[in-house]
Amino acid sequence: MSIEYFDVVIVGAGLSGIGAAYHLQKKCPSKSYAILESRDSLGGTWDLFRYPGIRSDSDMHTLGYNFKPWRGTKAIADGKSILKYIRETAQENGIDKHIRYGESVKRASWSSKNAVWTIETQNSGGIEASFRCNFLLMCSGYYRYDEGYTPEFEGRDRFQGKIVHPQHWQQNLDYQDKRIIVIGSGATAVTLVPELAQDAEKVTMLQRSPSYVVSRPDEDEIANLLRKFLPEKLAYAITRWKSIALQQFFYQRSRSEPKKIKQMLISMVRQELGADYDVEKHFTPSYNPWDQRLCLVPDSDLFLAIKSGKAEVVTDRINTFTEDGILLESGTELAADIIVTATGLNLLILGGVEFFVDQKPIEFARTYTYKGVMYSDVPNLASISGYTNASWTLRADLMSEYICRLIAYMDRQGFTQCTPRLRDEDLNMTDRPYIEGFSSGYIQRVLHLLPKQGDRLPWLNLQNYQQDKKNLLKSAIEDGVLTFES
Repeated sequence: MSIEYFDVVIVGAGLSGIGAAYHLQKKCPSKSYAILESRDSLGGTWDLFRYPGIRSDSDMHTLGYNFKPWRGTKAIADGKSILKYIRETAQENGIDKHIRYGESVKRASWSSKNAVWTIETQNSGGIEASFRCNFLLMCSGYYRYDEGYTPEFEGRDRFQGKIVHPQHWQQNLDYQDKRIIVIGSGATAVTLVPELAQDAEKVTMLQRSPSYVVSRPDEDEIANLLRKFLPEKLAYAITRWKSIALQQFFYQRSRSEPKKIKQMLISMVRQELGADYDVEKHFTPSYNPWDQRLCLVPDSDLFLAIKSGKAEVVTDRINTFTEDGILLESGTELAADIIVTATGLNLLILGGVEFFVDQKPIEFARTYTYKGVMYSDVPNLASISGYTNASWTLRADLMSEYICRLIAYMDRQGFTQCTPRLRDEDLNMTDRPYIEGFSSGYIQRVLHLLPKQGDRLPWLNLQNYQQDKKNLLKSAIEDGVLTFES
């Protein structure tokens, strides 16, 4: 079996992988690279998810790349428009020619002697292949593509209707004039409910506990106005700066004055639904704002569906599925023809790949994160991830640019290996979870598998754009922590 060599291998052709390839081409044009994509098309999340109403839960001026202006009039964009944007980026820059489709990475092994990663893949037909590279960049996202998270529901097999998870939506599913229960209260549920309600007889959002739900216009009037009078890139840069500033301001206020922000958010819902609606029960979470992500709804679509009577919110716990629907712990039975389990994602650490360094398996839970992008004692490996409190791509862009800075520095100095290593003064650090102050179930279920963070730079996994911008783009590459070898 022949083995192809590239300077850099990127795993994943989604939003992060295509962005990383762009930065690599621009900042390190002499480097050869390939993108290994397990599916048969690019786009990642935005190609996988096909449920009705799929859209962004962040504004596109920050979810979009820093190098490619978002041209759509809608800042809260539908999934097809986002997928088109990613495909355009790949085609305009020739990135699509570097993608190897159907290559699912199973194992990656580092050899210090040769300064190479050997990457073993398998396609859907079971055919195996191998690739080698000097630097491995994981852009595989953070959740399993083959299955979503679904709790064990008592009596599930008794239900006579259809059960579907949004991650595996059946494109031929007929929900016209049907009674639908959507189990969940997160971003997927609040997206599905108003969309399904347009054609269904009735849609019930069944939640165990409420989430914060915020309405905002789906169009950014300032952005659309600026585009009329300013060059495209300048208008986009101003809008992006404005959106980042507002996001950071609101997040910081949420952490410093959680009671005030909570009251404000609940008051906004009360204004939407009226004084007679039980906002306390259905839209008042037990946690503080940004302990979990806020759910964004464009142009009050969820609230309008509720006021029309086509949708309702029920806050209760499930006792059992029945032949005709769901029996709640309160004794109420909800009738349904279709049950949608919008119950979340299963996280997957680094794409589920087995990693080895000099034939020793890597336990990432025993490593420390370096600047949120690399891992202690693991050479030439980086992973791109987004923010929990802001748009994914804000951080992905910064991380990709940092990796390009690092690769270019190694080239200039003649280095072939870089490895973050704990200094003597770091050995007494207080361990902290990889993500702090974030209580969402999909994070809590895998927190014990994630790397640790310490109590000082550069061993922190910051969730702050301005600090990351400084630490990733401005700080010196040689910091006494990264060790370099030829």
